[in-house]
This record gives sequence, structure tokens and C-alpha cells, in this order.
Amino acid sequence: MKKLLLLILIGVGIGYAVRTWVLEQGYVASASMEPTLKLESKFMLNKLVYRFRKPRRNEIIVFASPYDEKQLIKRVIAVAGDEVEIRDKKLWLNGTEMEEPYVVHSRPGERFRDDFFGPYVVPEETVFVMGDNRDESNDGRNWTDPQTGEITPFLSNSSVKGKIFEIYYKNTPKPRRLNY
Repeated sequence: MKKLLLLILIGVGIGYAVRTWVLEQGYVASASMEPTLKLESKFMLNKLVYRFRKPRRNEIIVFASPYDEKQLIKRVIAVAGDEVEIRDKKLWLNGTEMEEPYVVHSRPGERFRDDFFGPYVVPEETVFVMGDNRDESNDGRNWTDPQTGEITPFLSNSSVKGKIFEIYYKNTPKPRRLNY
């Protein structure tokens, strides 16, 4: 009986360690990343990868919101040293207009403050992130300091929890692996 209890405790300890430091399953609770991540889909999060390197452009990450307790999901658009600008809903990175086949604008005829942004140079140890559903995403383009009202568009690398690498859509038996 003692051996069985010990094995159960070891199994629980290993499970806890894996979930805390290696892998975790999550749930998509908003439409800000559609069409890439559909509302109510599930995903697998690699929590180990950023212990060995920094986030890279186009990776989809989970991170602690800079202003509340929520966990957010966004795409890394620019990394330290990049110059990022939005002109009339189009992304310019380091002076070049980018093709973004994953992006949707749910309200293409409307103009928002977020449709014009920058140019800004991404500081060291930070990234700039945006949702794929640009007109419905609360992201670096509209983050402001609650005390000063100044735009604070960059996310600290230390806030990043992990990288999404697999998506499980509702009523689909096989997961879709993300290839960055």
C-alpha cells in the first residue's frame, strides 16, 4: 500500500511539474485571433521554449496582460530592434509593407485609431504583438498606461508564458500543428 501511495504521489508530482514548466492545455476565449484560432478551440502551449530563446516574429504566444489578470493570445509582429508602423490597416516592418495572409478586418470600411500607429522601434527585451482579427483585437496598438494615458505598445519578454504549437478545433479529431 505504501508503494502504491508513493507511486501516486510521484505521478502527481511529475504531472504538476510538466504542467507548470513544460506543457499546458488552454482554451481560446475571444475572437481576437480568428481565423487562425477559432473561438472555443483548445491549444497546447509550449512553456519551455522561451527558457532557451526569445520569442520570434509570427509565433503565437500566451502572456499575462500588461494591465489586468487576464491571459492573452496574440501573434508576435516585431522583435527588439524592429521598426513597426501601421498605415491605413497595413503593417510596415522595417520600412517594408508586409503580406499577412492570416489577417482579417471584420470592419474593413471603418477607420479606427489603431489603423494608424507608429512608427516605433521595439526596445530590447520586448516584442510587439497584435491579434489576427485586427478590428477586434485589444493589443499593442491600443495599450495605454492607466495613470498617464501614454501608449505603451510593447510587451516584456518576461511576461510571455509560452508558444502555442497545436490547435484542437471543435468536432475535429486531429489537432492542427502550427509551423512557424
